Amino acid sequence: MLRFVLTRLGMAIPTLLIVAMTVFLLVRLIPGDPASLMLGDMASQSSLAALRAQLGLDRPIPVQFVIWVGQIVRGDFGHSISTGQPVLGLVIDRFETSATIVVIGVFLASVIAVPAGLIAAWRQNSAVDLLFVGTATVLLSIPSFWLGLLLLLLFGLKLQWLPVVGYVSFSTSPVMASIYLIMPVATLVLHESGVLVRMARASALEVLRLDYVTHARAKGLSEGAVLRRHVFRNSFGPTWTLIGLVLGNLLAGIAVVETVFTIPGIGRLLVDSIFARDYPVIQGCMLFIAFVYVLINIVVDLFYPLFDPKVAQA
Repeated sequence: MLRFVLTRLGMAIPTLLIVAMTVFLLVRLIPGDPASLMLGDMASQSSLAALRAQLGLDRPIPVQFVIWVGQIVRGDFGHSISTGQPVLGLVIDRFETSATIVVIGVFLASVIAVPAGLIAAWRQNSAVDLLFVGTATVLLSIPSFWLGLLLLLLFGLKLQWLPVVGYVSFSTSPVMASIYLIMPVATLVLHESGVLVRMARASALEVLRLDYVTHARAKGLSEGAVLRRHVFRNSFGPTWTLIGLVLGNLLAGIAVVETVFTIPGIGRLLVDSIFARDYPVIQGCMLFIAFVYVLINIVVDLFYPLFDPKVAQA
């Protein structure tokens, strides 16, 4: 197990290096000059040149990249051009907010979708199956930002049950924080349940056709026992992999939901930093997200043998 973890971490290093290089180059392609944005249009050329030299933007791009990577290796992600705050502390602080929403949303979506997919497969071509599959297809087809806006209009503006804008941290008030997170989490749960239901159903259908399921039924096991002992464990592997991918994708792409509900998460930070041409923050966010994505995939691989007996025996 330790060898597997070390091997995966070793493979992650080239991946992160490629991501760092790609992000660094793409950020430099964004139109606009951070020095001009900070000093304004009326700034003199000498002032702009002095600020560019202070920020290190006057050096060749390869030199800037080498300096930045050297700082990253030492744990220094630099400081925000806009606010002067340390980038690593800023990213971690915003990431905690995003991770709370994403983890709760994916967990609830999995708890709802996996049993629904098993039941749909067990009752294939029945009214229950058509209801679950149809609902999953509709939820999967609705963009997350549109779903969030619908929830805002219904529960925020029309019924006035929930706050429309703003955010309260759990350290300030756990109760208020939970209330403010209801609609963002509900948006993720509804949207991601669609893809998880379809995957759980497809995997369960494959297992239900196998001989050992027929043998288990022939021995007199109830349908509930067959689903729990044989179908669920042997069909959950692909769904578990998809859950890991969904978790990583949401952490990287939650900016839309955070923008709709004005939540100060890492996605919102990334969008604001792009508009401000804040190179250190953009690079720090993207590299941190890539690291978390790689880490999630390693954790998924480590737990995979628990859900797939064939992998455990290999």
